[in-house]
Amino acid sequence: MAPVRRSFAPWESLWSAHLNRAPPAPRSIGFHVLRWFAPILILAGVLGFVLPAETSLMSGAPAYNVFHLGFGALGIGLVISRREAAIAQFNLGFGLVDLYQAVASRAHWFPGGAFRWRPADDVLHVVIGVGLVGVGVLGLRRRA
Repeated sequence: MAPVRRSFAPWESLWSAHLNRAPPAPRSIGFHVLRWFAPILILAGVLGFVLPAETSLMSGAPAYNVFHLGFGALGIGLVISRREAAIAQFNLGFGLVDLYQAVASRAHWFPGGAFRWRPADDVLHVVIGVGLVGVGVLGLRRRA
């Protein structure tokens, strides 16, 4: 019978448990997209409050900035959780919301009065919307 080795340093058992863990599973493209996109949403919200509306290409409406901050924080929370299905659903849903915003801006639909979109917002919403819908659909197909 082999002698039992006892550790007197509390970190030794934690360290050995860390070294014996399986490597993390590879992350999807949706995870990596959201890992970069969520902080950009937060940055857009912050800059919307900081930059003067007259000099900005994008809308600086307070409701629009809060929208970006809220969804950026939600996106970061999903990245931290590493829940691939939820990340794929967020990407798809936010992409659809972006596409809606582009149409709503041109058609003067809700929440155009509160968000006060500009033409540059519309272009960005179409580009980001198409990309996120594609990434979201790929992520959901991968999960199925």
